[in-house]
Amino acid sequence: MKRRFLLPVFCVAVLAAAACGRQSEKLNDKPLARVFNRTLYLSDMEGMFPPGQDSTLIINSYVERWIREALLLQEAERNIPSDLNIDKLVRDYRASLVRHSYEQFLVEQLLDSTVTREELEAFYENNKEQYQLETPIMRCFFIKIPQPVYRAEELRRLWNSNRADDFPKLVQYCSQFAESHLLEDSTWYKVEEIAAELPEGLVSIENPGSKREITVRDDRYEYFLKVFEWKNRQEIAPFSYIENQARRFILRRRMDSLVEEKKNEMYDVEMRRGNVEIFDIR
Repeated sequence: MKRRFLLPVFCVAVLAAAACGRQSEKLNDKPLARVFNRTLYLSDMEGMFPPGQDSTLIINSYVERWIREALLLQEAERNIPSDLNIDKLVRDYRASLVRHSYEQFLVEQLLDSTVTREELEAFYENNKEQYQLETPIMRCFFIKIPQPVYRAEELRRLWNSNRADDFPKLVQYCSQFAESHLLEDSTWYKVEEIAAELPEGLVSIENPGSKREITVRDDRYEYFLKVFEWKNRQEIAPFSYIENQARRFILRRRMDSLVEEKKNEMYDVEMRRGNVEIFDIR
């Protein structure tokens, strides 16, 4: 059996082992199932019975899952190669969990999560060549409404209206009656996603801007599409399209910098205190 398969199985096995409990502490507990030398006790299910639900069904379902996990654990242990250092894996896994937990604590306590508009725009200007589009995108309004269209004349009037006070009415109408609608004119969408909602062939990723406004119907729906702007593949993605991605990147970079700074700080402090020693291996 290949080691790359055994390692994920080992992690599952560790979790399953935790559920088995310490049998020596449960001599007076009620056993529910046994798999080889592992026993599931009723106390392992403490807190798993919501008020008003049949506890028998919950117990039976959990026992079935537990048996399968315990069998997987047994088989994993039986097939572990002799050169696999379980103790080291457990230590490394524990260290990884503890380290991740502390990093999250540092982030929650110390990380400045505010990313200004200026920072985002500066990041975009410095890195926008890396954000070439892999697929066409467009800004548009889109409505897909079931036939027969309820108050069809009112919908068409609101759709074609340029009055500012009619737009909230259009949004309210679509919220009530449309199967799907996109009415954020600053948001970019992948052309393929819009095309998938329309009758086949109306909008193509090869030429997304060939039709700026469409109103069509079939036997199930009526469709409204108004295209404001589009970008073809390999063009630079607009700022608003990658803004959230840029924010995540900036925060990730801050977090990495914070953790690295904390490690260096601890290194300097503990070296001065004599709690760190580097031995000469020559």
